[in-house]
Amino acid sequence: MLRKIKIYITIAATMLLTVSCLDKEPQSAIRLDKAMQSFDDAEQTVTGIYALLKSGALYSGYLTLLPDIQADLVYAVDGYSNTYGSFWLWQIRSTTSEVGSVYGALYNVIANCNFYLDRIGGVMDKETNDEKLEILDTYTGEVYAIRALAYSELIKCFCEAYDPDNASTQLGVVLRSSYERPEPIVRASLEESYQFVLNDLAKAEALLVKEDDMYSSVYATQAMAYALHARVALYMQDWEAAIDYSTRLIENKEFSLSSANTLYTDTMTYFDYMWNYDLATEIIYRVGFTNTSYGGALGSVFLNFTTDYTYFYPDYVPAQWVLNLYSNADMRYNSYFYTAATGHSHGLQWPLLMKYYGNQEFISSSLLYHVSMPKPFRLAEQYLIRAEAYCRQNKFSEGSKDISTLRQARFSSGGSLNLTADNFLQQISDERVRELYMEGFRLQDLKRWGKEYNEGNGFERTPQTSSLTEGSSLKVDWDNPLFVWPIPRHEIEAPGANIKPNKSN
Repeated sequence: MLRKIKIYITIAATMLLTVSCLDKEPQSAIRLDKAMQSFDDAEQTVTGIYALLKSGALYSGYLTLLPDIQADLVYAVDGYSNTYGSFWLWQIRSTTSEVGSVYGALYNVIANCNFYLDRIGGVMDKETNDEKLEILDTYTGEVYAIRALAYSELIKCFCEAYDPDNASTQLGVVLRSSYERPEPIVRASLEESYQFVLNDLAKAEALLVKEDDMYSSVYATQAMAYALHARVALYMQDWEAAIDYSTRLIENKEFSLSSANTLYTDTMTYFDYMWNYDLATEIIYRVGFTNTSYGGALGSVFLNFTTDYTYFYPDYVPAQWVLNLYSNADMRYNSYFYTAATGHSHGLQWPLLMKYYGNQEFISSSLLYHVSMPKPFRLAEQYLIRAEAYCRQNKFSEGSKDISTLRQARFSSGGSLNLTADNFLQQISDERVRELYMEGFRLQDLKRWGKEYNEGNGFERTPQTSSLTEGSSLKVDWDNPLFVWPIPRHEIEAPGANIKPNKSN
């Protein structure tokens, strides 16, 4: 079935305004019992949900950048603008604005999904057109997938790493399944929270069909639901499910790794093209932007070229240890980094992150720099998920094959890697850094690996050229409470709330 094409605009009558993250009221004056009555209303509501995903608090900004800036992947440059300084310095508080923004933006997505799900039954009861009913089923599957995604991100940011033996007593998130029906404002267990995500994914996977899978989709598809399922299974240490769902993506003929050693144009490889134009056969789901409707600018803090359109003024530059991970044959290095003199007074010359320089069409048409379409799901991650899950089952030859397949698509020659019981975690960690650099995975990886990683020593920054003195020698233990972000204070103190804080609060 070919779904109807939707225009990405905010529909005032169906968008919901945040009062508190967990207590929403309609923005418009339309009464709830009169809202979302028809097929067109439902379509507009779904369009509004997709529009919310553009938020700079989510994939085009905080949700992608902050976990990696907080970890060990970049260094603040002396003279930086203090953007995201609280995360770089590990001085995150329950009143830190970015924390509240991420929390609020995710619950805003959830509230809109709940609004749709509360009312879609009534719309379908009145609809008589079979084609529209089929489309509404697809929309409903998309909404379940998006709600699952939003909850999974809340769990990732605001909950401890999943412990299968203790998940029933670990704190999860506040689960809201309805927009209209009152529900207690209390945190469920981590086990219940993840089960809620899995239940939503089961509904999404049943309603969405493989025939609608397409690479670089701007819609939630069955493939996107499978990709999220594989990621969640990995985080839950359900190795069999992680292998099962990642395999579904790897074997899906709609997707293939974008080669970094094969030219697509005279000057760009397929891998280069993915980052320059946000289009590739390995993108499972991307947040759809246009030059007139977009979210945040992922590349600004790494480049700040728009200060004078002459020099770069980065707030953050790649850590030397990260740069050292790439061998001469690794084509990702030249796709991700470019050495340039900065405009800072100290004249730092350093390999700068060009991965988010910006969509070339946006730059040429509108001088819109540093805006790239976020890519929350890529096929490369699925190879990394399956490799790790195989190794957890002591299937090192299978894990080695997956890592080698990924690397061979990124290397000019060679790339094979042999994983063993002694080296697999470090090798997979390094490969996840090389491949997923600044895509928002590092803090979660360090949190879930805990004392397994780096012999239980957490990580320690070592000052590098022109790095900011404050924070450049920071040592973080593996069990530091701030691996889990604090629940925003205003949520804990909201009337009627009974939300237990995190240790970081």
